[in-house]
Amino acid sequence: MRRIAIINQKGGVGKTTTTANLGAALAIQGRRVVVVDMDAQANLSLSLGIEARSGAPTSYTVLMGTTKFAAALRPTSVPRLSIVPANLDLSGAELELAAAMGREFILRDAIQDWVLEEKQRTGRAPADYVLFDCPPSLGLLSINALATAGEVLITLQTEFLALQGMSKLVEVVQLLKKRLNPELVITGIVPCLYDSRLRLAREVLAEIRTYFKGQVFPQPVRANVKLAEAPSFGQTVFEYAPDSNGADDYMRVAREVIAREDRDADLAGLPAFDEGARLPPKEVVPPRPPPPRPPARKPASNATTVGATSSTGASAPERTTPPQDALAANAPGRSRSAQPPKAAPARPAPATNSEPGSSAAPDAQQSVHPAGVPAQTGRCEPLNASAAAPPPAGRPVPRAEPTAARASAPRAEPSARRPEPREEARVLRAEDVPPLPPDAFEILSILPTDP
Repeated sequence: MRRIAIINQKGGVGKTTTTANLGAALAIQGRRVVVVDMDAQANLSLSLGIEARSGAPTSYTVLMGTTKFAAALRPTSVPRLSIVPANLDLSGAELELAAAMGREFILRDAIQDWVLEEKQRTGRAPADYVLFDCPPSLGLLSINALATAGEVLITLQTEFLALQGMSKLVEVVQLLKKRLNPELVITGIVPCLYDSRLRLAREVLAEIRTYFKGQVFPQPVRANVKLAEAPSFGQTVFEYAPDSNGADDYMRVAREVIAREDRDADLAGLPAFDEGARLPPKEVVPPRPPPPRPPARKPASNATTVGATSSTGASAPERTTPPQDALAANAPGRSRSAQPPKAAPARPAPATNSEPGSSAAPDAQQSVHPAGVPAQTGRCEPLNASAAAPPPAGRPVPRAEPTAARASAPRAEPSARRPEPREEARVLRAEDVPPLPPDAFEILSILPTDP
């Protein structure tokens, strides 16, 4: 049974994503896989659709010794893939185990008891792979996982800051190998969130392959949005998007892990890597029929029916409207006894320009304003004073009032307003800058010069 700890002291480099999808890829290839969530954030548990309530058997209860490792196992939606979930209770494990004897080996002893009991019962190991999702720190939880595991898989983001912490992480692994776990080895480095379009990513990947020859997996995990969307549905990328780049990359990572199975004699009889292995299709549950709709309500009795009836007796679709009396009674500010509004007076006929002495009717003549401007008859267009008809003969022409002249002038439209003049921007010129003192650049003389 291979025990692999997936670790990096930096967060957000793909540890949880690698644990979930690598475990699913190994399970698709026919391996029995158990993933252990050692992070109090429980992101691995949520990624596989498992939510453990407080007090349920989890990795916390295994570390506290209240439950056995086998009792904390839960199946997932992927066949042959199980998980030991975690919850927020795990955040207090380091404080509670601070004074415990041999606190670094609690998880190792629990797994050894689980393996021993299963071998006595069935004669074989209970699993082929155990993957530990370590928290982004090198505390007691990570040390328990490293003391239990036999291999270390380092996930690395192809950026400068992630590359800078690689040397420190390798030193910690070598120190734990010397003092706690002599069998611990670095089985490989998985570059994650790789974008080949970025020159920085290509340079970081080349540097890793230079300093860690033979330990960097040939296929980096490319940045893929499907890998970020799958945990929100509680699924692996092989369930959510089996044809995506993320599923293809993690299947290649699984192929590299399976190629190193010769390290464990118990895995010698497992089948070889299958390129065409896929998850079995899930059964499609037929949708439920919609509930019956309630019967339509009948129209109220005080409403009038508006519709047209054809000659054959069939009536058109009817529309119910309240009576006009009810609308008038319910109008705001109007009492029930108020009379309906009177009809507006009819517009008078347009005036005709008739000369004095003609036989036209007096009421058909154009009404003239005292200022000599014809009155407006229903139209709001201003009339030109020169085009107005002359006054009748024998009638004196009154003097025009100033207000009438202003009223007859056409008003300017708002769009015809002149734009306000803008102030010209002041340009800073060289002569406007005050002169610098003569010792402004004196500091340059004391700087060391290149030999």
